[in-house]
Amino acid sequence: MQTGQAGNVQSLMEAGDFPAAASMLADQLAALDASRPAQNGPTTDAKAATKTSDAKRARIEALYLSAVCARYQNDHATARSFVQKLFDIEPFFGRGFLEEAHICRAEGKAREALSNYQRASEANPAILAAWREQIKILEASDQPGMAAHARGELSYYESLPEAVLRAQALLNEGRLLKAEELVKDFLLGAPRHVDAMLLLADISARVGAYEEAEYLLDSALLFAPDNRRAMKDYVLVMRKQQKFAKSSDMCAKLVALDPEDASALFQQTIEHMQHGQNQAATDGIDALLVREPDNPAFLLLRGHIEKALGRQDTAIAAYQRAISVRNDNGQAFYALANLKTYTFSDDEIIVMKALLDDGRCALDDRIHLNFALAAAYEKTGDTDQAFAHYGEGNRMKKAQSRYTSEVMHEELQRQKEFCTPALFAAQSGKGCPAPDPIFIVGLPRAGSTLIEQILASHSQIDGTLELPNILSLSRSLQNAARKTKAGTYPANLHDLSGEELSAHGQAFIEDTRMHRQGAAFFTDKMPNNFRHIGLVSLILPNAKIIDARRDPMDCCFSGFKQLFAQGQEFTYGLAEMGRYYADYVALMDHWQRTLPGKILHVQHEDVLDDLEAQVRRMLDYLGLAFEPACLDFHNTERAVRTASSSQVRQPLNRKGLGAWRPFEKHLDPLKIALGDHYRPENYSG
Repeated sequence: MQTGQAGNVQSLMEAGDFPAAASMLADQLAALDASRPAQNGPTTDAKAATKTSDAKRARIEALYLSAVCARYQNDHATARSFVQKLFDIEPFFGRGFLEEAHICRAEGKAREALSNYQRASEANPAILAAWREQIKILEASDQPGMAAHARGELSYYESLPEAVLRAQALLNEGRLLKAEELVKDFLLGAPRHVDAMLLLADISARVGAYEEAEYLLDSALLFAPDNRRAMKDYVLVMRKQQKFAKSSDMCAKLVALDPEDASALFQQTIEHMQHGQNQAATDGIDALLVREPDNPAFLLLRGHIEKALGRQDTAIAAYQRAISVRNDNGQAFYALANLKTYTFSDDEIIVMKALLDDGRCALDDRIHLNFALAAAYEKTGDTDQAFAHYGEGNRMKKAQSRYTSEVMHEELQRQKEFCTPALFAAQSGKGCPAPDPIFIVGLPRAGSTLIEQILASHSQIDGTLELPNILSLSRSLQNAARKTKAGTYPANLHDLSGEELSAHGQAFIEDTRMHRQGAAFFTDKMPNNFRHIGLVSLILPNAKIIDARRDPMDCCFSGFKQLFAQGQEFTYGLAEMGRYYADYVALMDHWQRTLPGKILHVQHEDVLDDLEAQVRRMLDYLGLAFEPACLDFHNTERAVRTASSSQVRQPLNRKGLGAWRPFEKHLDPLKIALGDHYRPENYSG
């Protein structure tokens, strides 16, 4: 919508001439339709892309104002049709929910109105009208707790300077660059404005620039150390970077500030779960659900805790309850699918399909619903529908990512270039001599959780988590190299002194102690540590390393089907998955040549063929005596927080072998990317 046209429409609406405004808006929508170019695929021309984006925003604004005009003329059916068209273009649009809520309010439907006002605030908390209307309904319906929360949020957003509030609104309507420009301009004149710094940190986090977000939050907390919003944002950013010690410390400070703050207690319960403090996590979620039994986030966390502890029935009940109190809860639907043992009913499939078709779901819910629906269709045997939804879910995730196969290839090439026999010879005899760690590396969905569960069944081995410490250390070394201009990581491994190598190794042992139960050895099942075996071997020369490997087609397609929480961005495309597998094998071949005898390769299919032989082989490599409990791994009681948690609580089975075959007609991009790792003759049987 052109500026002059928008002004004319606004003037007519302010004058109460809604029919004339509606007529002008209809002309504008017709003009936008007429000027819309035929799309034969995504454009790569920057000017064309900008023009298309501007036209989309103009259409959204015209549809929104058309809905407002229709409502003021008491034509609720037409108003709703404009709102639906708006959602078709821009799902989960805050002002769309606001208008739907106003329509419901005009019709006397207070409950539906409240729900839509709440969705408006969820989509865009900078919409002040949504908070104000919520407060009216909540006070009238005697819900003082929720009304108090809404008043607090309204007070906060009303207190923001106009520029910051405008930037917040732009951010939540997906206009990140414009929001960033606005808030940066504001900070030039008010460099210590904490709320503006928090908003800029939020923008950085949304594009994956977590280190920048951390810096901004550190700065904000320097100026306002007890700012609860800054503290909560800090917890989330630290968790995204897997800096769990920092997130845990900040959670403790939050709870100390206000021991009754449910949101702080919720975050602390997540921390307990992350650290394997199972009883504390269970007690925490029990207490929260006593206070708010219908809180969908609390119910979802209850399900996750029960799943990790192997209590499938209670996990299912919690997830289903989360859906019953919020039926578009994509995370809960996906959590059911991710149990791997759950079968969706026909009615549940219909509900998920309708939610995706409706357009009112948040992007994150739409992603989760696509993966859940894909799993549901796969179980029914409808592989075409299943693949379509796996593809759409991955497309949405890929759009949020800056990952490229080329950058990853170069990163892994640098490991081969700088981690040479000469490096290991020069640094021989250094590092921390502790033999405690057993690193299980490889690709996700390659059988590493099974190996960990087998080893954790041994009396001398503690199973822990996918520990972030090595990845965090590698980032620290990279950042240090940038700051000192002393080369790059891993080139700077050549420059580390014996004292530094030993200190890094000892720090790993101490920092991971919180995850252990007192056994002599412990596992670290972070698959991506394969990228840093050179670093591991230098700082912990006596650590053991097991490479968990699986048939490339099964492994890669299983990764493509899995919606990972974070850190596995190469799974968002078949070609990316195949190239990553090829690069992984090439790097593992390098490590085997450079560090002969250091790494034990365990093939998943061999474990399925002869469990006892492979268990004895692994224990021999580790220098441990055979224990029969390792064969009964599915009976071991411990928390497992990976996608394979359900499978490792069952005896071995061969269900996953060849799971890619029903989808074969869709998998040419994967086969091509795998190159020599895909040989048709290997699959002719």
